[in-house]
Amino acid sequence: MIKTRAKYHLGQVVRHRKHPFRGVVFDVDAEFSNSEEWYAAIPKDARPSKDQPFYHLLAENNESHYVAYVSEQNLIADYSGEPITHPDLPDLFGPFTDGSYPLDFQLN
Repeated sequence: MIKTRAKYHLGQVVRHRKHPFRGVVFDVDAEFSNSEEWYAAIPKDARPSKDQPFYHLLAENNESHYVAYVSEQNLIADYSGEPITHPDLPDLFGPFTDGSYPLDFQLN
């Protein structure tokens, strides 16, 4: 059964449960919607279920900024109050306010 509600929202700061990176949610897929090659590249014992929300993140770690695609089970909310410094943030969101980023574009 597909979970129909996403736990995290657009503009929310989250962090990965296992890997040292944080990011801002900029899109959500109700279920897995990436390539089979991408999915197969994940070690079998670490592959998340496809029937859960997957999040597109403007992500960063101590070394770089990038876009990440992460299953809901591998994310936790980040309440550190620290902003994200990803250079693409201003294209989508307003200034960091009260722990999240307000949308700064029109949704369909």
